[in-house]
Amino acid sequence: MPAAAQGPAKALLKALPPDIVATDPTEIAPHLLDWRGQKRGVADGLVRPRTTAEVVALVKAARAHGAALVPQGGNTGLVGGSVPEAVSTRPTILVSMQRMARIRLVDSAGLALVAEAGAILAHVHEAARAAGTMFPLSLGAKGSATIGGLVSTNAGGTQVLRHGTMRNLVLGLEAVLPDGTILNQLTALRKDTAGYDIKQLLIGAEGTLGIVTAAALRLVPAPAVSAVAWVGVCDLAAALALLARLRQLVGERVESFELVPDDGLALVLAHLPGARAPLAHPAPLNCLIELTDADAGAPLADRLAAVLADALQAGELLDATVAGSVAQAEALWALRENLPIAEKADGPSLKNDVAVAVADVPAFDAAARAALARAFPGARPLVFGHLGDGNLHWNIRPPQGADSAAWLATHGAAARRLLHDTVVAFGGTISAEHGIGTTKASELARLGDPGRLLAMRAIKAALDPQNIMNPGKLLV
Repeated sequence: MPAAAQGPAKALLKALPPDIVATDPTEIAPHLLDWRGQKRGVADGLVRPRTTAEVVALVKAARAHGAALVPQGGNTGLVGGSVPEAVSTRPTILVSMQRMARIRLVDSAGLALVAEAGAILAHVHEAARAAGTMFPLSLGAKGSATIGGLVSTNAGGTQVLRHGTMRNLVLGLEAVLPDGTILNQLTALRKDTAGYDIKQLLIGAEGTLGIVTAAALRLVPAPAVSAVAWVGVCDLAAALALLARLRQLVGERVESFELVPDDGLALVLAHLPGARAPLAHPAPLNCLIELTDADAGAPLADRLAAVLADALQAGELLDATVAGSVAQAEALWALRENLPIAEKADGPSLKNDVAVAVADVPAFDAAARAALARAFPGARPLVFGHLGDGNLHWNIRPPQGADSAAWLATHGAAARRLLHDTVVAFGGTISAEHGIGTTKASELARLGDPGRLLAMRAIKAALDPQNIMNPGKLLV
């Protein structure tokens, strides 16, 4: 702790209930390292509030003592948004929301669920399922990602194709604003035209405009039947042709359409115990498809098999398998969901999260690969993700045999700039669901729409003039 910050930090923490405060470096340390293990933060204290009232008290104390507050949920982010930065001589307080984890309400008739910010996504899934409903957002980190973090990064996941991102799934929010005022928009209204929709400002704001304490979430009826298939294709154009065929023949029953390349599958098979290749012969690209229907009598598996048979005859796919049981479906999904974990186990890489219009995916991918090969010979793209909505995790691994850490330190920033320049040239976005954090803040400033950036900075200045909410993130 900088000497100038010691007094204000101690005074701030002393103003709070002692059982929600931690100053022991050993206790704070696990919260300071990001999920990738590549970024370590600095904090003068850790506060773990249990109620919204305690968050209010914390925010007011931070204002009084000029402290910076960094909210943190499951700390599963990939852009440094939940790791505290050293902020000059100001005290920096890490705010873990994990104790605020209650499911306050499940309304099956109104298809709504109210969860506190620290509620783990998997627990929300369980609560919704117990009421005969479903919360339609899932991702690989569902066992540790929290609702507050998902709201603050406008998370997407594998079901965006049908249900949208968190912006589409949040009916209401409770949050503490930078002056200590509680934003009480937690009612699960489907319609509200009474002025600005303030909650939408906080969705995707990465904690820079306030601390989310609870969210009212939109549920959907639980699907009565599903069908899952793993399909091998020769290229992205063939994958998109298959997606178009599915949409034409089964409509909105297409819940997910995920892309897994052969090299990504190989990583999972190498690092996930018990994993098996779904197809007899490897394919350059694989598509993981899930259809769902609320009608228990819908013959989804038969319809999916028929569509795939027609696509095979048309030359749009190389091979396919349809899961014959829940266990088989879960095994196929495990291959997709464990890909980021397998990639991490294989060694450091440059994580990217971009999106272009779905129709532009093949051309964008080809252009990005060509540009990378010219500028950084031997660099290995690992491209996977949500092909159905144009969101690709276009990650870059160092050349085979290179010192990965050294290569990334030397070339990582330039490789990311090259990729982002290509994305923008195709009218895409440099962040589709992971957020900006610190990793992409300078890139957003370089490439972001000037009008949008002007409005964002004006909103930040108006709501948080002291810049106490997650300073250094999102905007630079």
